[in-house]
Amino acid sequence: MFDFGFFEILVIGVVGLLVLGPERLPRAARTVGLWVGKIKRTVSGMQREISAQLEAEDLRKTLSDQQKKLDDSLRKAKHDVERIADAPEKPASPSGDTSEATEKRAASAASHLDEALETVREKAPASADAESSTKDSKHP
Repeated sequence: MFDFGFFEILVIGVVGLLVLGPERLPRAARTVGLWVGKIKRTVSGMQREISAQLEAEDLRKTLSDQQKKLDDSLRKAKHDVERIADAPEKPASPSGDTSEATEKRAASAASHLDEALETVREKAPASADAESSTKDSKHP
């Protein structure tokens, strides 16, 4: 915080000795030391609180981003499922092409759902690790 060299401290000590005298100087030095200690603890506490708030904000942002990705994936999967359900049924041909096309669309929708779930599973452990490291740093 302040940059005091040996010479500056020596001058302050000599001036303090001359002004306060040898009887009151130790008591004054102890009081100044207590004040400096309180100030350092207060500043340290404020720094910890600020860093904890920044970490919490980062976690909220990460959670929000993951929620958006999940919502987009689920919306896409829902759209695919609705498209399959709303698709007009064509008259059955003797070769059974309609059922194959429906099965392909169902498989496509299922793959989109699987991709969405896999994305969520990949992101969840990373956010859980970040949250546990934040808790560990708060409780040494």
